[in-house]
Amino acid sequence: MSKLQSPQRLLIAGGGLAGTLIATAFAARRPDVAITLAESGDRLGGNHTWSAFGTDFGPRERALIDPFVSHRWDGYDCRFTGGAFTYSTPYLSIASDDLDRVARHRLGDAVRLDTPVTALDAAGAVLADGSRIEADAVIDARGPRQLAGVTLRWQKFLGREVRLADPHGLTQPTIMDAAVPQLDGYRFVYLLPFGPDRLLIEDTYYAEDPAVDAAVLTERIDAYAAARGWTIRAEERVEVGALPLLLAGDLPTLWREATAEGAVPVGLRAGLFHPVTGYSLPLAARTATRLAELAGPVTTARLMAAVEGIARDHFARSAFDRMLNRLLFLAGPPERRHLVLQRFHGLPQPLIERFYAGALKRSDQARILAGKPPVPLLAALGALPERAALRSG
Repeated sequence: MSKLQSPQRLLIAGGGLAGTLIATAFAARRPDVAITLAESGDRLGGNHTWSAFGTDFGPRERALIDPFVSHRWDGYDCRFTGGAFTYSTPYLSIASDDLDRVARHRLGDAVRLDTPVTALDAAGAVLADGSRIEADAVIDARGPRQLAGVTLRWQKFLGREVRLADPHGLTQPTIMDAAVPQLDGYRFVYLLPFGPDRLLIEDTYYAEDPAVDAAVLTERIDAYAAARGWTIRAEERVEVGALPLLLAGDLPTLWREATAEGAVPVGLRAGLFHPVTGYSLPLAARTATRLAELAGPVTTARLMAAVEGIARDHFARSAFDRMLNRLLFLAGPPERRHLVLQRFHGLPQPLIERFYAGALKRSDQARILAGKPPVPLLAALGALPERAALRSG
């Protein structure tokens, strides 16, 4: 076989959500590309649950993620001290077990587990054992690191997947139960019903730093379950994490740091997450689909240009979302944040769907800000400029 006929080589470092979806998309659409998915752990996906709204995806992204979806619901609920809301927006979740199972079946020998990458460049990677993998295109999907040029706050959580002694009675997720004691600024409980007596109970709160006190959150979940009349019979899995919430960002600085090694950054490493929720699944699916549909040679330079374009578009479209975060964290008193979220969830469902999908219209933005300001006016004016928030760190 001549050099021109040889398969192009795509190396993806990191088998989390973003890396696995890209590998799967290429395997389906580009049989001319030889894929290597190098993951440092003994399975793909780690220990995570990724969720999103059904309206976050276009047809191509939906086709990509459908085989991985573990659970689907026809709607969801929210609860606040001022009332409850029920929505008919579809909701879905992907468990890391299913991501690992489906991807390994589809990718076969392309997956290399227990393969830590110690260094990357535009032409390959050095592994922990000193060997090197050469490639025509190299993607860095090793997860987030210290993001440069951004001001962040955090949505911290501990989730416990449990079996109850009796059925819980829930038919769809509760995305926010904020009718709970408001600790640490803004707190809510997130519930995913996986079966009649099987439930993910996640205690979540907004904070200034990403450190999670697992013991405290575990006790809070025990107290919450008892208050709902649920007896936890067994704990099957625990997930701890902190999702970044973006108040301000300088994309050139972030991109320069993320690409310093020469590989193509994706996922959280490239700032591809919803600024207000920290959700990354929709953008991971969009990135994977666009890269796999890119016609022509698969090279680091071409994939780099494509992902940079996705990041630029995302940052431009999410400027309003970053402003909302600044109003919430820099202008709003912590003890009143739950009222801001309560007001937002009383808006029309189509607007809320467009917000989560990153597709707000100008009229939607005006509707969100209309009426009596939910934060002090002078504090709000001080929080509006993005550059000021960047300087404050």
